[in-house]
Amino acid sequence: MNAPAAITLPKLSYGFARQNGVLLTTIDGTLTVIRRTDAGLSACLEARRIAGAPAALSEVSATEFERLLSQIYASGDLSETVATAMDGPDDLMSLAENLPRTSDLLDSDDDAPIIKLINGILQEAIRTRASDIHIEPYENRLAVRFRIDGALRDMLSLSSKLSSTLASRVKVMAQLDIAKKRVPQDGRFSLNLGERAIDVRVSTLPSQYGERVVMRLLEKTAALMNLSDLGMDVGTLAAFKAALAKPNGIVLVTGPTGSGKTTTLYGAVSGLNDGSRNILTVEDPVEYALDGVGQTQVNDKVGMSFAAGLRAILRQDPDIVMIGEIRDPETAEIAVQSALTGHMVLSTVHTNSAIGAITRLRDMGIEPFLLASTVTAVVAQRLVRRLCGTCKQGYTPTPAELSELDLSAKTSGPYFRAKGCNACQNTGYVGRLGLYEVVSMDDDLRAMIHENASETAMEAHAFTSRETLLQSGARHFQNGLTSSDDVLRVCRGNMVEGA
Repeated sequence: MNAPAAITLPKLSYGFARQNGVLLTTIDGTLTVIRRTDAGLSACLEARRIAGAPAALSEVSATEFERLLSQIYASGDLSETVATAMDGPDDLMSLAENLPRTSDLLDSDDDAPIIKLINGILQEAIRTRASDIHIEPYENRLAVRFRIDGALRDMLSLSSKLSSTLASRVKVMAQLDIAKKRVPQDGRFSLNLGERAIDVRVSTLPSQYGERVVMRLLEKTAALMNLSDLGMDVGTLAAFKAALAKPNGIVLVTGPTGSGKTTTLYGAVSGLNDGSRNILTVEDPVEYALDGVGQTQVNDKVGMSFAAGLRAILRQDPDIVMIGEIRDPETAEIAVQSALTGHMVLSTVHTNSAIGAITRLRDMGIEPFLLASTVTAVVAQRLVRRLCGTCKQGYTPTPAELSELDLSAKTSGPYFRAKGCNACQNTGYVGRLGLYEVVSMDDDLRAMIHENASETAMEAHAFTSRETLLQSGARHFQNGLTSSDDVLRVCRGNMVEGA
């Protein structure tokens, strides 16, 4: 059965629908009872009674039923949920009772206003593909913002009186101490939205008008991306795969927070995970479970740092080691020694450019001759927003705009810019694209590292025949996939540094 082309909000409770295997909804204007193959006749009759009108009957498999159940019950509107939530009593503090470690958002008959508000916010964030939820208290309001495709969007403005209660409720869900309001806290909880399993990382921070709460959403059931799906051009992908095919050395992925470094590393590890090699990781946090890979969580409270974890896993006979981040000289030194002793090391560094990673490791005290002999490739990346295919608007860019992207005024398009429509929630963008630059080590570049050459000189040599981040963005702009504004937004800092 195909997905419903048009649906209304369901009249059956989620718990009844899931337990009895029936759905009541409208498909293309026709009221329909969707029946799971094992659903009883009495459940279908009850759904028909609740409908109060003649209804068609459609039977689907158990797998299709679960998919439709998730789709239909996750399609509610946040404004309606909030309006319902705010109709409750004024005394909201009594609602901050304990929750199970894992709960199903949709399987709750509790009408407590604050619970319905939190559930509605989480449900809308998942529906809109938000990566983060920000709950921010100010003097006269409580702001709720979502980070969607890398950009923050205002979603709600609530009464500032709800700040303490909302923060307390989230802290209860994450099993944090609600009495501690003057110190930052970190926690997590899991939930289900139909068949989708979501892991939520919670961070609280005291501020002038209350506690700020940020929730990072990670979909545990999401499929990992293959390297070929990341958006690299043919040359960049071939160079990256060639570095990964070597038996030892260090492969680094660089970029700011939220630029997709972890996704690239997971894609690389998934490609290397063929069962013939022992792959171990030390991460903070472990974002996705990889079958066949030994993953270790950093825990500084018990002394389990990146360096300590790396030292431990090197005694576990690894072939490939993935380090979530090289952030201190000790970790950098152990990573280099691991590569020298025949291991393949994958990691990330927070730098603005690929060549900048060499300088950063050099500043951490790693000798240039060691860097020259261990680092095999460095990939820098950014994420830009993909233009909405429904409303993107063709236009002719100015010569100055083309010049900023290092494009000739004679270069042909087609060129598009963001407009905004209902399909993209009036942002003009849906989804994201990766921009990449890769530096592969050759004899000349190793000699330059050994001689402490400048970043400018090394970049001039490294990108004689490879795309830079800006050129990668310009290519996507020329292909009508993103806007010049978004390319310059993520690449401008890199241009300044390289100038």
